[in-house]
Amino acid sequence: MLKKVGILANGGDVSGFNAVIRAIVKTAENHGIECYGIMDGYNGLLKKNFELLSTAANGEAIGILPRGGSIIGSSTNSNLFNYKVKKEDGSVEYEDLSDEAIKNIKDFGFDCIFTLGGDGTQKSARDLYTKGVNVIGVPKTIDNDVACTDITFGYNTAVSVAMEALDRLHTTGATHHRIMVLEVMGRYAGWIALEAAIAGGADVALIPEIPYDINRVAQKIENRKKRGKNFSIVVVAEGAKPKGGELTIMGKRDNGEGVDNTKLGGVGQVVATQLEKLTGLEARNTTLGYMQRGGTPTAFDRVLSTKYGTKAMELALEGKFGTLAVIKDGKLNYATLEEVVGKNTKIGAVSGNTEESNIRKVTMDNDLVKTARDIGINLGD
Repeated sequence: MLKKVGILANGGDVSGFNAVIRAIVKTAENHGIECYGIMDGYNGLLKKNFELLSTAANGEAIGILPRGGSIIGSSTNSNLFNYKVKKEDGSVEYEDLSDEAIKNIKDFGFDCIFTLGGDGTQKSARDLYTKGVNVIGVPKTIDNDVACTDITFGYNTAVSVAMEALDRLHTTGATHHRIMVLEVMGRYAGWIALEAAIAGGADVALIPEIPYDINRVAQKIENRKKRGKNFSIVVVAEGAKPKGGELTIMGKRDNGEGVDNTKLGGVGQVVATQLEKLTGLEARNTTLGYMQRGGTPTAFDRVLSTKYGTKAMELALEGKFGTLAVIKDGKLNYATLEEVVGKNTKIGAVSGNTEESNIRKVTMDNDLVKTARDIGINLGD
């Protein structure tokens, strides 16, 4: 019998966090179960920072469906199994504090923890489940790369924002006869870039899964010029890289082992500079950045998030712990967290894009790839 559950949001914020929280709370209340927000992601488990969530009058979960962000906060790169600890002398060490977090869970009486997050979040959830914690995941990521599900919440809103940006860049590009480059999120998967390019009428889409040849891109633009089209729209995922080249990295973080410490960014400007030299057209880059994360969710994401939240609570009521609520073939379902992490079974290792990780990338037989090619979008190959 479930009496008390906790909800944590982890990783970068996306539109739809609050809609999931609301759905879990409302479904739980219908079964007489108390819901608590675990504030600031996995950090809240260590600090015992738990706040009651309710849809009663003046409750924390009232009116949050259209709100962006997360009313319970979130955390990035907070790996309980390799946690950054500052010592009194100012030095930094990384410690396994998972047992402390598990003790706090048990002491407070949580019967289940819902983990709203992406690849790293669900890897930590799997590790906690391995150590005896009842967990159920909900797939969240801008990049749409969580394994075992067709789509993650927050992704549709990000694509919609990118599409609107492309609509606006079209007018400037056409007016001034320029190449307009839009850099979007997508570290290791190109879903946003590809879908936004199709929706926004772009001419080129460069994604991490297809290393690009800048000369092929320039040729596409030159062919447009010959047809009297003196502007072009290029979408570039932040994780796109040239054939035989490396990722464009802004810097490095120091968050210990088991997390991705690279800070990507800047490939859009690199591409714009190269294309200007190769084509003779002025090129301008716009990096959309955090605009993709913020603000109110689309209707699609509100519905998807609500479906995910109710499904997660249903899984808890059925005792199906150690699972992830998913969409398979368009229908609500679930996958085990072991399936989600794949070969990435080492406790504490949470980074994506390793040989062991199991993130969902664009495959060359995907309908989006075929559609893009059919309408003449150049993919850099």
